[in-house]
Amino acid sequence: MPSTPTSAPHLLTLLQLSDSALPTGAFSHSFGMESYLESGQVHDEASFATWLHQFLSQALAYTDGLLLRLAYEAPDQERIAQLDALIHASALPRQLREAATKMGARMLAVANSAFPTGDVAAYARSVRSGQCAGHPAIAFALGARGAGAPVADALGSYLFSTVTSLTQNAIRAIPLGQDAGQRVIRAMHEPVADAVAAIFTLEEMDLGAAAPGLEIAQMRHEHQRARMFMS
Repeated sequence: MPSTPTSAPHLLTLLQLSDSALPTGAFSHSFGMESYLESGQVHDEASFATWLHQFLSQALAYTDGLLLRLAYEAPDQERIAQLDALIHASALPRQLREAATKMGARMLAVANSAFPTGDVAAYARSVRSGQCAGHPAIAFALGARGAGAPVADALGSYLFSTVTSLTQNAIRAIPLGQDAGQRVIRAMHEPVADAVAAIFTLEEMDLGAAAPGLEIAQMRHEHQRARMFMS
């Protein structure tokens, strides 16, 4: 019996853009986790899973997640530029702003090279000219939208990719075993789905909301005596 293709056309695009091996530099950023390692609050599988769940639901959903949805809904480049400025201004820790700019440039370069569209190219020009700072969630949104991916699928892919990258970093830094890392990633399936659902209930005024404790940890990271990660 001949096989029948069933995969949605956008699936491979999302798999590529959300691959942990994508050269965005995510392996060099902990987004504040390393401060919790230094304080001893994150020290094993259970404490890391708790931290990751809180990071996902209290910070990532309100920053990158909501930004991705709003960028996906943006009708033109003027709106994209506005969102870029809002997310850049809302990132209080300096390392966080720099991480977003660096990873955004790399994500945009990949999207512009592998999945070129007029929207991606226009955003790339705005970043090169200095009109926009650049952010990975916007670049991801434009690439996924160009591939025809539903916004919910794009959100799930992006959030899960971040969860996976942070877990791989925790495996190296805590350290955790590979099996422990896989258990944590599996435990995040439901929280990622919950975060996607929550993002659809948020409004623009929610963009940039973050837990103060996490922001303080991200600021303290800059002054740690020894660091494995850039943020």
